[in-house]
Amino acid sequence: MSQNPANFLRSQDVNDEHLFQLCKQSVALNDYPYAHDCKNNVLIYNASSLADHMQTERINVLSELHRAISDNGPGVIVIKGAYSDPALLSRFNKLFESILIQEREQKTGGDHFATAGANGRIWNALQKVALQAPADFIEYYKNPALGWVADAWLGPYWQMTSQVNVVHPGANAQHPHRDYHLGFQSNAICESYPLSIHKLSSALTLQGAVAHTDMPLASGPTKLLPFSHQYDLGYLAWRDPDVVKLFEQEYVQLALQQGDLLFFNPALIHAAGSNQTADLHRTANLLQISSSFSKPMESINREAMCQTLYGTLCHKWQTGQLDEEALKAVVACTADGYSFPTNLDLDPPYNEAAPQTQQQHLLLAIQQNTPAIEFFAILESLRSKRLA
Repeated sequence: MSQNPANFLRSQDVNDEHLFQLCKQSVALNDYPYAHDCKNNVLIYNASSLADHMQTERINVLSELHRAISDNGPGVIVIKGAYSDPALLSRFNKLFESILIQEREQKTGGDHFATAGANGRIWNALQKVALQAPADFIEYYKNPALGWVADAWLGPYWQMTSQVNVVHPGANAQHPHRDYHLGFQSNAICESYPLSIHKLSSALTLQGAVAHTDMPLASGPTKLLPFSHQYDLGYLAWRDPDVVKLFEQEYVQLALQQGDLLFFNPALIHAAGSNQTADLHRTANLLQISSSFSKPMESINREAMCQTLYGTLCHKWQTGQLDEEALKAVVACTADGYSFPTNLDLDPPYNEAAPQTQQQHLLLAIQQNTPAIEFFAILESLRSKRLA
């Protein structure tokens, strides 16, 4: 499905008609024997039935779940009744509200794909809940349904993260988007990655959500564009006005009940919907699960490398011994070039939806001939911001 023979994509290559044709596909329920139903091209599974099948047909079940989320399927599934204890979810919701109140007072948190203040967002809810309510944390995350889909899409040794989103009555919808990794980068940065990495990005993570409240259509459950993950240029397309218009014409929504699980390919174009109710604070625990392969092989103290090389790099740059290309080459081998993982409470995404990297800080400091003591303070600030 390559649209660019050079394998480097450009924003002007986006073709909303191609995306439209992909999204006109239909799911054949007979192709998914473990599914209970299909609504609006979203496959519906029953948690208790899946649990039974996992006991005797695990590989077959995992294969079907993988196919549903992959380029061979619609890219989205729902597991009904995954959490059957409303009291557990109620305790979590009270804890979420307590954390949100505290963070509002501290002026942290915030949803980077919605108007400021429209939603309540808790970053790193996984750690915050574990530290504040360990018994409930264990009860919640022992649920095997979380692992079924993660194993199916990512294989073993995946890493769980969680971000809570509370959409208040009257809140408008998010901007349609794709998610982490490339979904958090600007179009200019996405253009620097070859097509193979665009395809790989969606294989490195899995998006999920636990419905912590009932989510009738009026409350604005997630707006989904089935099959949109199959579009090669999607990481460049989701900001395009024609694609946004297409999304608003073609998206689907499913009402969810408290305890349901939603999973989708991170390349699926989606958005939280508008909450048109008068009193329902629609609450979801968003799960972003990472492949074990998206971690580096070695732990490297790049901060120490930056400090050690800084003086020499500044001197060589200022005296013309390094041109821009050479400087960038050295910096790429020295400093951390990626914004994540980070503490999004302290190091929030702005503008390009990704915090500044260590590489960006180092390059700017060299080019501006920043005194070493000031640059070292920047490094320390960046390090402390990333601590949870």
